[in-house]
Amino acid sequence: MRCVWGACLLVSVLSAAGSDVTDKDRLPNFVLMMADDLGIGDVGCYGNDTIRTPHIDRLASEGVKLTQHLSAAPLCTPSRTAFLTGRYALRSGLGSDGRVQVLLFLGGSGGLPPSEITFAKRLQAQGYSTGLVGKWHQGVSCERRDDHCHHPNLHGFSSFYGLPFTLFSDCVPGNGSNVLLDLQGALCSLTLLLGLGLATLVCVRWCGLLDLSSSFLLSLLLVFVVLASVWLVPFGFLRRWNCVLMRDGEVVEQPLRTETVPRRLLAEAQDFIHRNKERPFLLFFSLLHVHTPLFTNPQFAGKSVHGLYGDNLEEMDWIVGQVTETVDSLGLSNRTLMYFTSDHGGHLEDRDHAGQNGGWNGIYKGGKAMGGWEGGIRVPGIFRWPGRLPPGRQVHEPTSLMDLYPTLKHLARDTRPDRPLDGHNLMPLLEGTAHRSQHEFMFHYCGVHLNAVRWHPPGSDSIFKAHLFTPNFSPEGAVGCYHTRVCMCHGEHVTPQTPPLLYDLSRDPSESVPLSPQTEPRYHEVLRRVDEAVRRHRRSLEGQVHSDGPSAQMSWSRVLWRPWLQPCCGTFPFCGCEEEETGL
Repeated sequence: MRCVWGACLLVSVLSAAGSDVTDKDRLPNFVLMMADDLGIGDVGCYGNDTIRTPHIDRLASEGVKLTQHLSAAPLCTPSRTAFLTGRYALRSGLGSDGRVQVLLFLGGSGGLPPSEITFAKRLQAQGYSTGLVGKWHQGVSCERRDDHCHHPNLHGFSSFYGLPFTLFSDCVPGNGSNVLLDLQGALCSLTLLLGLGLATLVCVRWCGLLDLSSSFLLSLLLVFVVLASVWLVPFGFLRRWNCVLMRDGEVVEQPLRTETVPRRLLAEAQDFIHRNKERPFLLFFSLLHVHTPLFTNPQFAGKSVHGLYGDNLEEMDWIVGQVTETVDSLGLSNRTLMYFTSDHGGHLEDRDHAGQNGGWNGIYKGGKAMGGWEGGIRVPGIFRWPGRLPPGRQVHEPTSLMDLYPTLKHLARDTRPDRPLDGHNLMPLLEGTAHRSQHEFMFHYCGVHLNAVRWHPPGSDSIFKAHLFTPNFSPEGAVGCYHTRVCMCHGEHVTPQTPPLLYDLSRDPSESVPLSPQTEPRYHEVLRRVDEAVRRHRRSLEGQVHSDGPSAQMSWSRVLWRPWLQPCCGTFPFCGCEEEETGL
């Protein structure tokens, strides 16, 4: 009997040892959470003391907080492109050389090229279960409604549930429109003028005051119908065309019901974690908060001291807490890297009669769509991995959203050859084995135009930033740009800075007082080194930019609405369906 018990004990010990080896060798899970339009100053652990964000703050206290984490663009489409690919967006053809800087229509043909490689593709090839829940905004189709050449499923996400476009004002009746307002106005005015003129001519002919042929009036009527269609069809039905919910390649709700979508997305994210708890997984939870239109959830209404925006922010924090609780309750925390960030800074210009609808960027100048100013590109960056990352650690070195690609690739033990990347593996900084960022130079783009350059000299604490041009703000002193809520990147909309405006962010993070030869002994050396870096960077783009050109995906021909590409449930153009909600 003693021998039997001894044998059992030996088997138990060996089994436990084998389990330890298995856990140690198991690939880690990844839960990436990205907010939309969140200002770095909105979060408690980044200095906000009036809005409650306990769950995001908890991630920071249990993990590593980056204080100089940067998006590659101050707008969502190019920023998210860079995040997914680890490269500046213009390399994928998603930079803009004109007015259009983000995808505007779900029925357009622009988007993330099928040839691009995302971190989801790399991890999928490593055996990961990969899922995207929430916002995509990287396009859907190229030539046919169902070719889905830009769709998440084609870019490495084995499951997708969310908005292939984005949440925007048109999705909620009464909230106005975000899309080409001046063009809408011009088309409306032309249509009304032509209609009025046509009616006048008909009356004149009927009264016998002027002899007009029927063919002439019919031709004018045809022009009126065509012009009215060009205005009414793409713009009058924006909610139906753009506000769509998809599950993989199928449209499951059109138009989107915004009042219940946050809890549906949360349930999907939690379900994905439950379904894949026994195997390595990557979940990219691309949150809709806090982009406008803001949600009006009764559970959070009036809970904050900052109106509807504060209520939305606290709801988003609760969602982050629910995802964290799901990971922890399943015993996955020690083998799961959790990450929280925003795609760019808060939208300072988004306001209505009730007040501010956009975020706060703390001490940093500018915001969303304001070029290279720090407030539009400096974002929260929080990593939690109990047992692997030291709790409460802060990293003050320059880092980028583009660093996620090489970091995930490294942790997934992907050693296959890859194309040149602009990001760097963050693990040495996060774990504390390295104390300097690998980003000596960082390049900040406004569309395809190089807007600013950051230099962190070796052996120095200084972080210099040179602005090559700056957006022209309203002369009335408002925070916005001329004519539009999105700053342009070219021509009369910007002021070239010759010599560049130079700041030392280590001493002046608010970019308040430009340096001069009198105030900075290294002034001329800094500008010389920046110029040299720009030349090297531009040479690196040769042969690396997508073959169709750096702005190909953002050209008018690809951005504008095409009816034959419009995702639709039911029969086009009578698209419409409503997802059945169960267990919510």
